[in-house]
Amino acid sequence: MDKKEVEIKGRKIVYRVSGQGAPVIFIHGFGEDGEVWKNQALWLEQQFKLIIPDLPGSGDSDRVDDMSMEGLADVIKIILDKELNGPDSGFTKVCMIGHSMGGYIGLAFAEKYPIMLKAFGLFHSTAYPDSEDKKTARRKGIEFINEHGAFEFLKNSTPNLFSPTTRKENPEIIDLQINSLSNFSSEALVSYYEGMIQRTDKTMILRNSTIPILFIAGSADNAVPLEDVLKQCHLPSLSYIHILDNSGHMGMLEEPVKSNFFLERFLQFAVAI
Repeated sequence: MDKKEVEIKGRKIVYRVSGQGAPVIFIHGFGEDGEVWKNQALWLEQQFKLIIPDLPGSGDSDRVDDMSMEGLADVIKIILDKELNGPDSGFTKVCMIGHSMGGYIGLAFAEKYPIMLKAFGLFHSTAYPDSEDKKTARRKGIEFINEHGAFEFLKNSTPNLFSPTTRKENPEIIDLQINSLSNFSSEALVSYYEGMIQRTDKTMILRNSTIPILFIAGSADNAVPLEDVLKQCHLPSLSYIHILDNSGHMGMLEEPVKSNFFLERFLQFAVAI
């Protein structure tokens, strides 16, 4: 994949581009960078032009002044403006897939820039705002991060994102993910948590949508429970729901083949209509 960058008020934002065809942007979640989509990139780059950023504060990208979900959606727009307006583009719309926090950013993008979307996917993500219990848990997380640092927090919390099956049968997947998390700053993680706490209900985005919407859920997901996904997947007029039976919150790593198949079929359909 080719690495590119854009500059926003002196801050460097890095993203990867590979493949040709209809553009698809993958937005990673909290405590990840664009490398989390490596399995999907290898599978899908034969059919689509993939755009995979490191969000501000993750990977090789600098933090920006506005780290809210809306502010991060504006960063995504700047990347897409560059890629869609290029001399070889030929496309004015993009398919967008967001994992967890990436889905929250995608929903903010859909609210602000709906004309740019061809299709949208929530991968272990939700349009619901944080419950009061979830907000309390995030605030406790902020306290832990401020006291013990970013890596210690991610090292302790990341195993809980995987299903019991993965933890028992494929612990090396979890170890690899944890080993990739050493470059996060406490300031970035706190900014993400604060942005997620402040989110508002985005179910009307789903209800009013006229484009295909994909839901991929994990049966053992403790972060975005399957029950919550099932409560909202009927809202769009054109909705696709797939369940990963052996995944927690990290299906792109836990069940990559099945995830790739679901994504491929959805993107092929979305591009064709």
